[in-house]
Amino acid sequence: MGLLQGKIALVTGAGSGIGRETALLLAKDGATVVLTGRRIEPLREVAALIEKAGGRAVARALDIETREEIFAAVTWIKDSVGPVDILVNNAGSASKVLNARFLSEAEWTSTINVNLTAVFNLTQAVLPDMIAKGEGTIITVSSLAVINPNLLGGAAYGAAKAGVKNFMSFLHNTYRNQGIRATTILPGETNTPIMDNRARPPLQEERAVMMDPHDVARAIVLCASLNKSAVIPELHICPTFMRDTSADIEIARWVGAPADTPDIPKK
Repeated sequence: MGLLQGKIALVTGAGSGIGRETALLLAKDGATVVLTGRRIEPLREVAALIEKAGGRAVARALDIETREEIFAAVTWIKDSVGPVDILVNNAGSASKVLNARFLSEAEWTSTINVNLTAVFNLTQAVLPDMIAKGEGTIITVSSLAVINPNLLGGAAYGAAKAGVKNFMSFLHNTYRNQGIRATTILPGETNTPIMDNRARPPLQEERAVMMDPHDVARAIVLCASLNKSAVIPELHICPTFMRDTSADIEIARWVGAPADTPDIPKK
């Protein structure tokens, strides 16, 4: 019997990368996994893999920027599967423009909504049932951009991930005596599809020294599968090899800059 037998886990951004690997491992450990994301087809593919291995999974498309959709989804999960025991806030996005000097308010707001406000809304949606049950686990994937904010993730992404780390610490300090475990995972560079959206997408040899999504997923499942008497409030995980990102940062500095920016380097 798996360590998570009988548990119901909700994973956001479960169609690829860290979310996909986390869903597979949670199911392997016995949890019924609710897979959510913007696109249904990748979620169905992951659900099929889980079911083929003898696990249990349900796929549901979800726009986490919409509070009403979040609450409707959590109600649907409770009615059709059961109350959520484990929430994994994995979905995230970064703005295209990374430099605060050129970043639009619209991109700032969207990035904050996905990485921070959605975590608040999802938490608020599942928390009452967790408190009523006297136990529950909320795990949020933040970033080492919290520790070292720079142009790789950008101004909005770093601010949002710092905000969500603070929010998870609030949950830990406020609800731990009611059985709620709140964990923040802070990964470094991980070879996921989001790398394709970088101002300078890393080369294959650069991706080869990054973490694999499976590494981060294992850390998430460790935190979820501890006895309920133990919690890991914060976990840092980073690549062993520290690559040179100076070229990436210099390219990112000028994304979105108007052509007449006086100090922009001449090509």
